[in-house]
Amino acid sequence: MSPVRRRAVKPEEASTPRVEHEGHVWRVRSLVAARQVLRARDATTQAGFTAEAIPQGYLDHHPILVSDGPQHDDQRRKVARFFAPTVVAERYTDLMEECADRLLDEATARGGCVLDELALLYTVEVTAEVVGLTESSVPRMARRLVSFFNQPPFDITQDDLGRTPRQWASAAVNGLLPVARFYVADVRPALRSRRKERRHDVISHLLDEGYSTTGVLVECVTYGTAGMVTTREFIVMAAWHLLQHDALRERYLVAEQEERFAILHEIIRLEPVVGHFYRRVHQPVEITDGEASWTVEPGELVDVCVRSANADPQVVGEDPLDLCPGRTLPPGVSAAGLSFGDGAHKCPGQPLAILESDVLLRRLLARGPRLVAEPELGWDHLIEGYWLRGMRLALGSEEGGPAAGRLRSLATRSSARWHAARRRPRA
Repeated sequence: MSPVRRRAVKPEEASTPRVEHEGHVWRVRSLVAARQVLRARDATTQAGFTAEAIPQGYLDHHPILVSDGPQHDDQRRKVARFFAPTVVAERYTDLMEECADRLLDEATARGGCVLDELALLYTVEVTAEVVGLTESSVPRMARRLVSFFNQPPFDITQDDLGRTPRQWASAAVNGLLPVARFYVADVRPALRSRRKERRHDVISHLLDEGYSTTGVLVECVTYGTAGMVTTREFIVMAAWHLLQHDALRERYLVAEQEERFAILHEIIRLEPVVGHFYRRVHQPVEITDGEASWTVEPGELVDVCVRSANADPQVVGEDPLDLCPGRTLPPGVSAAGLSFGDGAHKCPGQPLAILESDVLLRRLLARGPRLVAEPELGWDHLIEGYWLRGMRLALGSEEGGPAAGRLRSLATRSSARWHAARRRPRA
């Protein structure tokens, strides 16, 4: 059987050396060294997602995605109750299942779908419920959220992000107009509703914390775009792998949740949606990789190269660019690698994203989809990650199609081997 290998490979992106220093920029491709940087919480601050271009002092609460220090810790602690695994499973599973079934029923009636379009509606509807953006049309809100990403390119390692004055003007127009539309159509109605009656959602929490209208708007943009764009792309990528690997797909269909999650974690380790994390150093940071060590000085920028770190053979083992669920990893290393980050800025939405993906993918694959057109792969500057568009599926019955059943014994044997591998200690 031929191995399933990484698809999101950026042609110009280097995979070596493991630690590289050029000018004021460090590029870290060692998973061990990358974790050291991401955990240097008091010595670094967020520099990704254009964090350093966001004006300071205009908001009463700095956005959680780009805040640091005690304020960030307090924000994370208070929103954790919305994203804890048990809370996510108990509160949102029914919503996910209903939404997935409804969208797939509609797609099946049409004979198929473009998966990235269906995944967009699905992830926006789920995210809207968690955030509290429930007073407007999901399809229209989805279009407004997508419009945020119509931005000119930039380079975080360059002064002024490497943009020309014309590009900055374009960024302002392309950014402010969608935000204004999002506020009027989606955030303002939600605020009015929550001011009358609080619910178990992020907007109600922000109001209880005393956030201003502008502060709530900024957080809604953060949660809305992050919850939508990353999970959407991952769902399409995971489906692409599963649809083109019969044994893996059948194994996924018959597996228990723990094993399905392990498969999804391995896919996102191999195919991290966000490919780079950036940190600005404010105090000297010591990093080591084997017997080598370096000191990153204040003012320097660290580029944590997630795709390379996640394929570090010294940590993840043999054939790091192959999709091999059930890898035995060193203690403390996540099965997803650094795909959800590490340290203070580790993504709190990981349990939500994995469960959300699993619910839709299980229901999709049970209908025996046939891949009609593979997706186009491209790259987004804002999240430093990939996008997938145009993956067209033909949908059949809900029993798994003609291939279902032929490989179930293979899937069962494969599942048994996975559990046996989990019980073997790492040498």
